Amino acid sequence: MDDTVDLAAVLAADPAVDLALSGRFLRGLARSADRPALLAGGTSLTYRELHERALLLAGSLLAHLPSRPGAIGVLAGKGPSAYASILAGLYTGITVVPLQPAFPAARTRQMIGASGVGALIADDDSLPALVALREEGVDLPVLFAPGGQPQPAIPPAAGSALSAPVPVRAEDTAYVLFTSGSTGRPKGVPVTHANTRHYFGLLDERYDFGPEDVFSQTFDLNFDCAVFDLFCAWGAGGTLVVPPPQAYRDLPRFAAEHGLTVWFSTPSAIALVRRMGGLGPGGLPSLRWSFFAGEALSCQDAGDWLAAAPGSTLENLYGPTELTITVAAHRWAGEDALNAMVPIGAVHAGHQVLLLDPSGAESELEGELCIAGPQLTAGYLDSGDDAGRFFERLGRRFYRTGDRVRRADGGELLYLGRDDAQVQVLGVRVELAEVDAAVRGCPGVQDAVTVAVAAGGSVELVVFHTGEAVPPVRLARELRRVLPAAVVPKRYRHLAEFPLNPNRKIDRKQLALQAATTAE
Repeated sequence: MDDTVDLAAVLAADPAVDLALSGRFLRGLARSADRPALLAGGTSLTYRELHERALLLAGSLLAHLPSRPGAIGVLAGKGPSAYASILAGLYTGITVVPLQPAFPAARTRQMIGASGVGALIADDDSLPALVALREEGVDLPVLFAPGGQPQPAIPPAAGSALSAPVPVRAEDTAYVLFTSGSTGRPKGVPVTHANTRHYFGLLDERYDFGPEDVFSQTFDLNFDCAVFDLFCAWGAGGTLVVPPPQAYRDLPRFAAEHGLTVWFSTPSAIALVRRMGGLGPGGLPSLRWSFFAGEALSCQDAGDWLAAAPGSTLENLYGPTELTITVAAHRWAGEDALNAMVPIGAVHAGHQVLLLDPSGAESELEGELCIAGPQLTAGYLDSGDDAGRFFERLGRRFYRTGDRVRRADGGELLYLGRDDAQVQVLGVRVELAEVDAAVRGCPGVQDAVTVAVAAGGSVELVVFHTGEAVPPVRLARELRRVLPAAVVPKRYRHLAEFPLNPNRKIDRKQLALQAATTAE
């Protein structure tokens, strides 16, 4: 069987297809229609099958909605139906909001309200989350993906299937992701089709991905790096493979069985694979490319990974959600680096970089990294969140990343740490003020301060609180109702009062020192 689709004919019929994020999938469809696009949960779907499922879901949803909603939420895990659901959302031409079923219902309700979600695509993984959302007062039309609930509120109807994705404009929002907010509520980041088109155009020039490549898909679908996984694989006509949790017990075996050629994860995965004995010399011979992002990458971890994957090219990628997935990259070849950490590299072409010192003046050598360019979001969903993060200079709009960097010889950037109260926990960026606000909402707590300390190659959150001596287990239980599991602190300290610095402000440095030196 000829497994190709005439992409030229598709583009001739509608040139706008190529600027849409979903157009990446159509490229893969054109190259690999009857090759596997996805392997998840023991199920394999070809490009043609995934495309047809997405057209059916998108058409059924549009046919049953009385009016066009501001956004469509995709409430799904990482099973086969989750990927058809994401693609279906994009095929409607409406903004997609990936929602994590494991998140607290109160947090998901905030995201739904902030982004204007008017309907949900869901699967079996999301049934408990849907029940919890209804208890939170969320009552939206729900379409279940194939393989989901047999009696959905909106039934997939073959006669409603779209013939092609709905056209979009470059300035339309492709998806909205949420980051931690200092006010205690998540901040919505809208990413346009123009943002993603620039991004993937650069990646197409930089990498040689093709139909024979098999990509890992380690990130949750509400994490921006998952967009890299999906649309690098699908844009090349390659195969996306979702490693189950048990795969990390013997990653060399999993990689060999599935022929993995492209790996992408947070650096924390390296430590996990090492503990499982999976970083033996030459243990990952099939890998051609290895990517890491979401946390600082140590040279030790990078070296250990390359010893296991000697045929792999390793890159450290950097970028906040506000700058469309990743906006800088460094190709590491074993060289020494500042503080034994792999550089974050050069910022993508077409962008402008400023380094600001504490006074806000430009610095040539070191300062807070600020970036302007075609990957930058126009601002948060709530413009009130823009203050302190976006500014105008030199006729361009810049984003303050909060990351302190130093320029190395040749212009590449070295990561020095955070300049603000935002930290990364297992690749998830969180404002410490959001955790503070959540702890203050717990019964018995008067005030709270959260600090971050190094732990096991990542960071760990430690909470200091005043008021009643609330048991840590009770605090953790309360916080799981409002915070993602990855950022619920594991350590809690009750104090009669907080230490103060000479300016009579809470001495956060002293608290951080206590957290780092006091045994649990």
